[in-house]
Amino acid sequence: MSRVGKLPITVPGGVTVDISDFAVTVKGPKGTLSQSFTPEVSIAIEESSVVVRRKDDSKRSRSMHGLYRNLVNNMVTGVTSGFTKSLLINGVGYRAEVQDKVLVLNLGYSNPVEYPIPDDLQITCDGPNKVIVSGIDKQRVGQASAEIRSIRPPEPYKGKGVRYEDEYVRRKVGKAGVK
Repeated sequence: MSRVGKLPITVPGGVTVDISDFAVTVKGPKGTLSQSFTPEVSIAIEESSVVVRRKDDSKRSRSMHGLYRNLVNNMVTGVTSGFTKSLLINGVGYRAEVQDKVLVLNLGYSNPVEYPIPDDLQITCDGPNKVIVSGIDKQRVGQASAEIRSIRPPEPYKGKGVRYEDEYVRRKVGKAGVK
């Protein structure tokens, strides 16, 4: 039995969970999310919690059990508190700013890089060197953060580039030089 999959998901007040034909919809104070699921698992509401069960003991249904439990849990967390990721920009002259619905990044290229902000996400700049991506969908927040980071990933010699706030960049020594 999946240790993650068998845990019930508690539904806080103000959140409604609707289950229809192979789809789960979660509505909360921050918005609405929906997710389809495969017939290998069944999702049911019991009292004030959501329970995910698998139909049989096949390898595919065992792998889907924990997956869909975590997806529904992330939906409940997203519509109640939301998700955020912080990115730090390190380098001389590197900076970011939000203009209208576009994140403008100056990252050492000849022209500034413009990243259009999706409608379901909020991107703010906390100073010129910190970008905060927030939203209700964990997958969309992570994907947008990864796309921004991929514009200029951190390099190991000076640490210049865009990195996650909790990311550790392993530094290298570089050339030893002539004595």
